[in-house]
Amino acid sequence: MRVATDIGGTFTDIVYIDEKGKVCVNKSHTTPPNYEQGVLNVIQKCDILPEEIKDLTHGTTVVINALTERKGAKTGLITTKGFRDILEIGRGNRPDLFNFNFKKPKSFVPRYLRLEVEERMDYQGNELTVLKEEDIKTCIDTFKKEGVEAIAIIFLHSYVNAEHEKQAKALVEKLWPGIAVTASHEVSKEWREYERTTTAVLNSYVKPSAKTYIDKLYNRLEEMEIKCPKYIMQSNGGTTTFENAKEVPINMVESGPVAGIYGAAMLGEMLGEHKVIAFDIGGTTAKCSLVDGGEVKTTTEYKIEKNARFPGYPIRVPVVDIVEIGNGGGSIAWIDNTNSLRVGPKSAGALPGPVAYQKGGTEPTTTDANLVVGRLSPKNFDMDVDMEKVRGAIREKIGDAYGIDVLEAAMGIIRVANSNMLNALKLVSIRKGYDPREFVLVAFGGGGPMHAAALAKELNIKKVIIPLAASVFSAWGMLMTDLRSDDIQTYQVKLENPDFDEINLEWKKLKEKAYTDNEKKGIPKKDVYFQHYLDMRYVGQDHTVKVKVPNEDMSPENIGEFIKAFHKEHEQNYSFRLEESGVEIVNMHLASFGKIEKTPIKEIAALPYSLKETVKEVRPVIFEEAGTLDTKIYDREKISPGMELEGPAIIEETSSSAVIYPGMKASIDKFGNILIETGV
Repeated sequence: MRVATDIGGTFTDIVYIDEKGKVCVNKSHTTPPNYEQGVLNVIQKCDILPEEIKDLTHGTTVVINALTERKGAKTGLITTKGFRDILEIGRGNRPDLFNFNFKKPKSFVPRYLRLEVEERMDYQGNELTVLKEEDIKTCIDTFKKEGVEAIAIIFLHSYVNAEHEKQAKALVEKLWPGIAVTASHEVSKEWREYERTTTAVLNSYVKPSAKTYIDKLYNRLEEMEIKCPKYIMQSNGGTTTFENAKEVPINMVESGPVAGIYGAAMLGEMLGEHKVIAFDIGGTTAKCSLVDGGEVKTTTEYKIEKNARFPGYPIRVPVVDIVEIGNGGGSIAWIDNTNSLRVGPKSAGALPGPVAYQKGGTEPTTTDANLVVGRLSPKNFDMDVDMEKVRGAIREKIGDAYGIDVLEAAMGIIRVANSNMLNALKLVSIRKGYDPREFVLVAFGGGGPMHAAALAKELNIKKVIIPLAASVFSAWGMLMTDLRSDDIQTYQVKLENPDFDEINLEWKKLKEKAYTDNEKKGIPKKDVYFQHYLDMRYVGQDHTVKVKVPNEDMSPENIGEFIKAFHKEHEQNYSFRLEESGVEIVNMHLASFGKIEKTPIKEIAALPYSLKETVKEVRPVIFEEAGTLDTKIYDREKISPGMELEGPAIIEETSSSAVIYPGMKASIDKFGNILIETGV
């Protein structure tokens, strides 16, 4: 069987598929700070024999946690003389232009740990000044005295010629064996010095903690006699080996969330739906991404901690284009200093968790509100739920402040949470020039099925798909991915009488490197395939648009197809095209994939229950416009393909509940997915 595990803010999930295509799932509580223990716990909860595991794929939050919680290594920076303050200078872009209290992002490396050395390459990669090795030795002496735990090396124009960075790294490793060190060309070969610097620094910052975590997990799995190939999910939508992940851990910054996006694209392909909005609500966050034509879009413009008032920190590695907000089942409801009700971004997490979890939580959350209005049942939790305590927390923290009863307060929490999620869905669709009415909504995670129908109705989306085992769907997505690596090389050329041989030679170099890298991972040449992208722009522009282009050599006969694809993508992003303007390539982007054998998902057999027999109970549930309605609660474990039901209804399983609103219809397809027709 093939196994995937995914660590979330509240739960750690597992999905495994046997050779016959049978899917099994389980969940266990996440165990911070020893996250690997949660993985071991959830594996032990399953009826799995170690020798039966063919391969294991893992999604982890260890990198994003280290960055957001500032729990990485003490990092030193070695850079070209004159460029010590590039992290301080940064960019002049201020999201909130008229905010006079604006503060620039604080560097992850304080100034006294940013040191300069004599060396210089020009923009064409020609050596102007030889690297002064004595300066490197001086830097190391300083770093040792200061207790530095990791080093980043970034030299000017190393994206063209990385020879000086290679020399510097080799000398550092010779003089200081065992120190975590990153040279910028290893993580990014694109121009823009600030972005390359932050990427290299953040990779070094998380490298020791990522290595410790991966080694601990690997060793504990080996102790359990799980000796199969082991992979880790990357932010680009593919997987890599444990060894490679330790060298470039920044590629795991969105390790968990992107697997669900990729899984949604694969599910859409299975069901003949090629326009999909993937929507994942976990315990801590809600994530969404748009898949058009079956393609999961990636970007190198990713920033951590970016919001409406803060520019964030750029990470110049391929990341699935995803919008993430701090709204999940554990998001805390609170009242701000303007007396407005807010939900999130602070979360109760796994510990103490929502009030319902009985682990010391006192702040009301979205989960608690859904319990009070009847959308969740206390009987469906794996602990005793004190409903009086849950109601008391909502009454005390929210209801009394507004002079309203508990039910109104709980509905207020749900409305605000839905509003936040709706804004996120608009960011990936309407704000990017897409009409959500043309898409289906694939909703997963523990909270996705509960909120999806209401959000789809607001956006006039006609169909919602709730996957089988929705609460662990991200882990299922990992089993659908291949090994992936991305090589992005700055290569600036105008597409007006270009040298086709030279352009195609660059593609060839990138492909030869990809074949070599995949061979090291055990993937033969015949199982490697590619996708070609170009970062392109109109001549005179500053920024680029990433364009998927034909997987073939560029020639006088087909160059028009490349330019046409750019015009179309530019218009999609910015609502206009400049047909008469010249077009140029800035970066060549080769995505290489190593095929991993996948087990096809089998159809679900019918169960011996009539629709009437699948009803667990009828209970009062509050809906936004209709008020309190007696609602049938169906048992997800008993429903069969072909069954149809009408709202109001709730389809309940151990780890999530799908809410079907009045006027909506739901049916079960041959794979066990719930298909909701919203009636809009």
